[in-house]
Amino acid sequence: MGYVTRIVIIGGGPGGYEAALVAAQLGAEVTVVDCDGLGGASVLTDCVPSKTLIATAEVMTTFDSSYEELGIIVADDTPHLEQAARVVGVDLGKVNRRVKRLALAQSHDITASVTRAGARVVRGRGRLEGMQALDGSRKVVVRAADGSEETLTADAVLIATGGHPRELPDAQPDGERILNWTQVYDLDELPEELIVVGSGVTGAEFAGAYQALGSKVTLVSSRDRVLPGEDPDAAAVLEDVFRRRGMNVMARSRAQSAKRVGDRVEVTLADGRVITGSHCLMAVGAIPNSSGMGLEEAGVKLRESGHIWTDKVSRTTAPGVYAAGDVTGVFALASVAAMQGRIAMYHFLGDAVAPLNLKTVSSNVFTDPEIATVGYSQADVDAGKIDARVVKLPLLRNPRAKMQGIRDGFVKIFCRPGTGIVVGGVVVAPRASELIHPISIAVDNNLTVEQIANAFTVYPSLSGSIAEVARQLHTRKTAGEA
Repeated sequence: MGYVTRIVIIGGGPGGYEAALVAAQLGAEVTVVDCDGLGGASVLTDCVPSKTLIATAEVMTTFDSSYEELGIIVADDTPHLEQAARVVGVDLGKVNRRVKRLALAQSHDITASVTRAGARVVRGRGRLEGMQALDGSRKVVVRAADGSEETLTADAVLIATGGHPRELPDAQPDGERILNWTQVYDLDELPEELIVVGSGVTGAEFAGAYQALGSKVTLVSSRDRVLPGEDPDAAAVLEDVFRRRGMNVMARSRAQSAKRVGDRVEVTLADGRVITGSHCLMAVGAIPNSSGMGLEEAGVKLRESGHIWTDKVSRTTAPGVYAAGDVTGVFALASVAAMQGRIAMYHFLGDAVAPLNLKTVSSNVFTDPEIATVGYSQADVDAGKIDARVVKLPLLRNPRAKMQGIRDGFVKIFCRPGTGIVVGGVVVAPRASELIHPISIAVDNNLTVEQIANAFTVYPSLSGSIAEVARQLHTRKTAGEA
């Protein structure tokens, strides 16, 4: 017949560019509409830059916290009486230039991959125009920066426009002293006293990173604890580490406003208290980029929050329109966005597809120590969503951890009482993002604690603790414990 399916993807982040690669591979004619550069916020302003900054902070923390215990001597001319106060410094301007350089390089690599796959990249902002035509096609209007417009016809449209930082009405970022997480990479000098508002993943990661780089950090949390959405045992370890390193963690303190007063920032809390610092970072969540795109007029249902409603194969309520990534509010992770985008293309183009299963998603908080999780959580078990047994083993007992001077962290595994099938896990450790993978494989493939326990591990290794937890769960099962 010679007919080629036309796919238009609005947004070039992980959801968009991964979908483009799949659709092009499956023979579709693909156009990616993007206004900021491929890779989206994940590559340009969020995930890649923050984790690059954190990589520098990680080196600082490792050096600062364990060099004496490991017997390392730093020779310099610090007076003997001030030896204990000696720290390694950081050139934040240089760090941030590296951050931006790596982000742009990654964006260029993605653009090259997408173009090489045969997709066309159009620079501009896309919006849906009207309802579905009688032949099932959709119209997408692209507005370029110069105001010119181009209309594209698509058999299917994928919305992958992501989100942007939420702002408080009385704490508007100015890019100099009051910052959102996209603006911190413009700083040339390390903030002397940084107030971080928001103790979710973004707030905790930046608070920990700047503390390690040498800033005096105050973390303002409106909840009872840091990382309210994470495993409570993991959050408790991290909060303890933060406080021990000198961070001022203010729990149950809601920020109401932030304003510049000369070269200082004043943050007023809901109870009337005022705290001051040299800089303030607002990390109070994100808002989906779903407005002004003609979505509702095209039949796309939005949630009250502005997120696009999708089903397990990324379909919206409008025929031929799919959505992926942070704009859907499903799970704000690049890996989930990419999976949603791929699933959308597999589904529309008739390839074999498995619906999105969030119970196999592994995620990581890039603090120090890192917190990695997969599958069912402690909250799920406590709420009775699943019946599971749990064993938690502190890393303090692990021989490799002792050698490396690691004191904080643990491995926790959840398994089904009868079968011993692994349904979830938590790892709190340096590089927990790497250690979670064997547990992810177990969850994804319904492996049992017996199978995990019987696989060889390297001695000594941190991963040995995963096998040890599995052995304890297996022993308890065979001993008939509930």
